[in-house]
Amino acid sequence: MTSHGVTSPTPMVWDHTRSAPTTTTPSSSIQSRGIRNTTFLPISSILRPIFPVPLDQAKVASMLDTLARSNSSPQSASCGLNGDPLPDKLPPIDVLSYKSKKTGREFYFAFGGCHRLSAYERAEKEMVECKVLRVTRGMLGGYLGSSLGAILGEDE
Repeated sequence: MTSHGVTSPTPMVWDHTRSAPTTTTPSSSIQSRGIRNTTFLPISSILRPIFPVPLDQAKVASMLDTLARSNSSPQSASCGLNGDPLPDKLPPIDVLSYKSKKTGREFYFAFGGCHRLSAYERAEKEMVECKVLRVTRGMLGGYLGSSLGAILGEDE
């Protein structure tokens, strides 16, 4: 898939429409705690239809400091979801993946991780570490309501 001229890798995804494993990993959300595999996606391919305003700029600055200390990789960090420090790595961002049956296009949505995504953008990082969860159209509808068809380009 290409988005904005960037070719994205084929991500390893957990099919969220099936039962999830029961294991947990540190600094993961309830949705992704059973997912151990991460993948890097181009930041330009991740849609953020709901963006919180305003962001906590001190939190973004702290994450930028962490990214600056870790120049060798597109992955980096300052805090886990519980506030505990994570050395040199930001937690992966949960991304919902939906492949349109109508258009065949793969869509990636982030509904959280806005501070991390903002830090990656300000640091001019092109790739972001993600935990990708495959979802159904109905699941996305719970987040996007009646705007889903327009976002997917499936309005009739």
